[in-house]
Amino acid sequence: MDYELIIYKYYKDNPELLSILMKHSKAVADKALAIADAHPELCLDRQFLLEAAMVHDIGIIKTDAPDIECFGDEPYIRHGVLGAEMMRAEGYPRHARVCERHTGAGLSLKEIEEQGLPLPHVDLLPETLEEKVICYADKFFSKTKLDREKTLEQAERSVAKHGGEGLRRFKEMEGLFE
Repeated sequence: MDYELIIYKYYKDNPELLSILMKHSKAVADKALAIADAHPELCLDRQFLLEAAMVHDIGIIKTDAPDIECFGDEPYIRHGVLGAEMMRAEGYPRHARVCERHTGAGLSLKEIEEQGLPLPHVDLLPETLEEKVICYADKFFSKTKLDREKTLEQAERSVAKHGGEGLRRFKEMEGLFE
C-alpha cells in the first residue's frame, strides 16, 4: 500500500492539515512499531501497523475542527467512520477497520447509544491485536501538541473523561503492551 499517495490524494489542497496529519500519524506509527519490537511474542504485522497507523486519521479532512485546519461538514467524532469509508473505497478494508475502531479506546454500541453519538449503531471496538496497538498508541499523541508524547497517566486521564468503560479497555491494552 502506498499510504503517502492515498493521503496526498485527499489532502493535496490543505498543506497545513497534511502536515498535522503526517506528524501525528508518524508519532503513532513509531509508538506502535516500538510496541511491536518490545513484544515479539505477539507476532504483530509490522508493515500493516505502519500503514494503518499512517492512515488511521485520514477521515479528519471531512470534519469541522478549525483549530486543526479541518474545514469539513461532519462532527469530529465521525472522523473514524469517515476514514473507514475512504479506505474501503481505496480497497483497504483491513485498514478501514483501524480507522473506525480507534476513537477513544473504541466505542461500544452501548456507549454510542447512551451518549447519542452520531455514529453507526454497532460496536466500534478494536478486536485484532494490530487494531488495539494503534488505538492504544494514538492515545499518547494529540494533533494540537505535535511535539510531545503524553505520559501514561495523561493518556489515562484523557480516556477517562469519556467514561469508565473506555478507561477499562485502555487499561486492558496497557496490560498487553506496557
